[in-house]
Amino acid sequence: MTRPAGLHGRGEQTALLLTAATVPGTFEPSLIPRSTLDQGIVTGLATTLQYVLVVAAQDAVEAAAATLAGRLPGASPEARQREAAALLDLALIPAGMLVQRALPRRPGEAVVRGLARQAGWRTSLTGTGGAVFALVQAGTGWLDRRLGAGGRLTRLPVAIPVGLAITSVLEARRRRQLPDEAEPEQSSALSPVRSLAAAAGVAAGVSAFAIGEQMLAHAAGSLLADRLPGDARLWRLTGHALCLGGIGAAGAALYQRAMRRIEAGTTTFEPLLDDRAGPSLVGPSLSGGADSLVSWASLGREGRRHAFAYVRPRPVADRPPGVPDLSIETVMREPAKATPVQVYVGLDSAPTAEERVELALAEMDRTGAWDRSLLMLVSPTGTGYVNYCAVAAAQYLTRGDVATVTLQYSKRPSPLSLGKIKNAREQNRLLWLRILRRLQGRTGPLPRVVLFGESLGAHTSQDVLMHWGTLGPQVLGIERALWIGTPYASKWMQQVTRGHRTDVDGDLLTVVNDFAQVEALPPEQRAALRYVLVSHDNDGVTKFGADLIASRPAWLSSERPAVEIVPGASPRGVPVRLRWRPMTTFLHTLVDMKNAQVPGAYRAWAHDYRPDLARFIREVYDLPASDEQLARVERALQERETVREKLFAAESLDALGEPARA
Repeated sequence: MTRPAGLHGRGEQTALLLTAATVPGTFEPSLIPRSTLDQGIVTGLATTLQYVLVVAAQDAVEAAAATLAGRLPGASPEARQREAAALLDLALIPAGMLVQRALPRRPGEAVVRGLARQAGWRTSLTGTGGAVFALVQAGTGWLDRRLGAGGRLTRLPVAIPVGLAITSVLEARRRRQLPDEAEPEQSSALSPVRSLAAAAGVAAGVSAFAIGEQMLAHAAGSLLADRLPGDARLWRLTGHALCLGGIGAAGAALYQRAMRRIEAGTTTFEPLLDDRAGPSLVGPSLSGGADSLVSWASLGREGRRHAFAYVRPRPVADRPPGVPDLSIETVMREPAKATPVQVYVGLDSAPTAEERVELALAEMDRTGAWDRSLLMLVSPTGTGYVNYCAVAAAQYLTRGDVATVTLQYSKRPSPLSLGKIKNAREQNRLLWLRILRRLQGRTGPLPRVVLFGESLGAHTSQDVLMHWGTLGPQVLGIERALWIGTPYASKWMQQVTRGHRTDVDGDLLTVVNDFAQVEALPPEQRAALRYVLVSHDNDGVTKFGADLIASRPAWLSSERPAVEIVPGASPRGVPVRLRWRPMTTFLHTLVDMKNAQVPGAYRAWAHDYRPDLARFIREVYDLPASDEQLARVERALQERETVREKLFAAESLDALGEPARA
């Protein structure tokens, strides 16, 4: 990478210049803080990809220049080659611009169109980098001759400081034109030196992998060429195919093994919730209890936790030491109307989606779920997790007069459950249609049906409504819905929030960062709301998509509002200093998505929506409660989270100490 900047190393030197220009942008803050290791991975991958792409493009330019050089005048073949390459680089600049102008950005455009425009931009970039390096090369040669350095200056890797200097000047100029705004929380512990060291390690690892694969492929190709007829170059390609195929097969085997271990971990019993003590801790209105049609073991870890964490309607007489009284009657200061119903069918509770749906309906019959005033359909996250705060808030605000119904569709974390979305969609659709049919056949008062989904659970529940707009939930009898942290890839979300559709009633729907934005709506619009998506502006899960590598997203448009710090809520807006950089933004947001899901303190931040939920549950589901009662519910939810974490970590109830008070 640091060969002399002569004819042979021109492509590498141009790549070094543009790669060095990439480095400062990788250190820009994104949606949430990242660690030194995260920074090293982003910088290492971004610079490696930039270098490889530019070298490949410049190799193509050099090959074309070799054909053109013979037609140019010049003192030597090397000089003619340089002139031909410089002319081609200059020609690439307007050619790439024409492609970009011919393919302007469009809302919701196809990824292929974005990639074509991106190719035009990269063509211009490569041409610009080659032209700049030609000037730098000429200037360095002139200075070397003027100082009599004997070629020593021309051997220096001047492309690196030139690239850094150019991008620093351009970025400083851009920042001077930006308006002032509030600064969201960012990491102050990021070490540039350690990050660059980690980046060098990543780049070295990628390079070592590429070199190793090339050596193996060439060895395999040479072996085949020695023993079989045919062109050696063809057998080298065969060697590459064999190596990559072997690596892919090994990777697939390791992935499947890892998935089996992850899934096995979600079925293990915790000390407190083992198969002997667990069922005795839940009542008859919950799945998994002594009389339930769903066995305690088949619920899985998340189903057992969900069952144990239900809100008790009245104070428990033999409450263990250190466990506070957070019953419905105590928190709401009025009698409970009923004991909450929680129907949960695990992935292991029945072998097929049809049987799991039948089991859920049978559990609803057994528990009297149809007689509750509110029927809350919950689509869980990938592991089967159901947000405890959401369910508890509904149980408090209905005074226990609520039934929740949940079907598990995966045992893996959400990022590893993307292949399960189709199965989850069909399972949810079947359940909801069966519930609608049962309700249509009943007489007397009917429960109001509402929907709740978080993260991948929001995606899998919204998928049922694809191509139906806001008519979809109405047709299925779903009166209201609350979704939190909806992944960017949800097609229904994109359909109802981008552009105009005849099946979308905009008055029924809104996307907000915090509850204050709902309160700021005109009274008539607020009263009309039925379907609400809460998506924090700094939540990478709601913003990461494959198209980031091809097109600038709407959330990075120049018209985006300035950042606003909201006390007690996640900050609004996206920093104005952020701009779209194809590879860098893709990697930044990928890391943001990963970090957004790391458990942390109880606060509305990134992919944590727990403190938001009580107010949204009351508003969206139209549940009566005074502001004083709501405040008590919010305090109880936070205290429940503290106690719950201690309970799940305890060997037994007797091992608990006094929990911290909210």
